[in-house]
Amino acid sequence: MSWTDERVEVLTKLWAEGLSASQIAGRLGGVTRNAVIGKVHRLGLSGRATTSRAKPARARKHKATRQNNSPRLGLFSNSNTALRSISTPSDTPKEEPFRSQFVELEIPVEERVDLVDLKESQCRWPIGDPQDSDFHFCGKKKSDGTPYCEYHSEIAFQPLSRQSAKAKAQTVAATKARLAANK
Repeated sequence: MSWTDERVEVLTKLWAEGLSASQIAGRLGGVTRNAVIGKVHRLGLSGRATTSRAKPARARKHKATRQNNSPRLGLFSNSNTALRSISTPSDTPKEEPFRSQFVELEIPVEERVDLVDLKESQCRWPIGDPQDSDFHFCGKKKSDGTPYCEYHSEIAFQPLSRQSAKAKAQTVAATKARLAANK
């Protein structure tokens, strides 16, 4: 489809009336909304008449100044746990950092492995805080089928409780029975 003088004239008239590019494309036929927008841009048709749909801008209400000088709850309050460290007064005692119930293995300094030195056959259990300079990986020989040594596999992969194992066995048995019935 090409832009004839007649179609350009209709486009200009409809644009001045305030119709949207989609509406103009629908009335012209054979052109897309984007084609109309492109032609309007190339013709330099910037001024638009306001449509009857356009609503006048509402005047904003000015907020009254606070009379109450009590502390505000919200973003910087102690109730917001994400920002607690920002808003906690310095005289309030800090919480203890999380301590694992497991005792971490003491890896001699010469056996500690950095990420870049970690090999496929070594335990990938991270030890310490990644932001500390003494952060390292266990590096002991991996157990079969896991990314960790035997000690860290016991921590990472907790055995199912008897009740959970029984429930899982029942689910497996029911699934097998359903599959057998569908054959």
